[in-house]
Amino acid sequence: MDTILTGLLLATTTALVTSVLTYYFTNRSTKSEAMMRFREEKYTKLLVLLEGFVGNTASIETKRAFFKEQHESWLYCSDEVAKAINHMIELVANNKGVIRVKDEDPVGAIVMAMRKDLLGKTELSTNDFRYIDVIDRK
Repeated sequence: MDTILTGLLLATTTALVTSVLTYYFTNRSTKSEAMMRFREEKYTKLLVLLEGFVGNTASIETKRAFFKEQHESWLYCSDEVAKAINHMIELVANNKGVIRVKDEDPVGAIVMAMRKDLLGKTELSTNDFRYIDVIDRK
């Protein structure tokens, strides 16, 4: 009788612990996936708004929208992304609104920091990212 009771107690405890662990890890995974999707959407918006600093598409409206998004990004972006954005802003401020690139591409550095945050690693470098202006020549 003790053996049956012990077996029943062990089976019940095992089932309970398994259920709690399954719930915990499923909940954690769901939150992680939702946060990753959220960051991906926000990074995409920031990336599009970076056009406000580059080439013929640069505009004050796009810069304002970028800064609004950038302020919100402090709540979710990685340290590396925040530092890369701050570095680009510093370059723009020091050069009176223009990004002057010599040996570095600050926009590419932002994109690479975003990729590393979303993917964990990347074999690309900042120089692999190219922003191309599309100009209507009608």
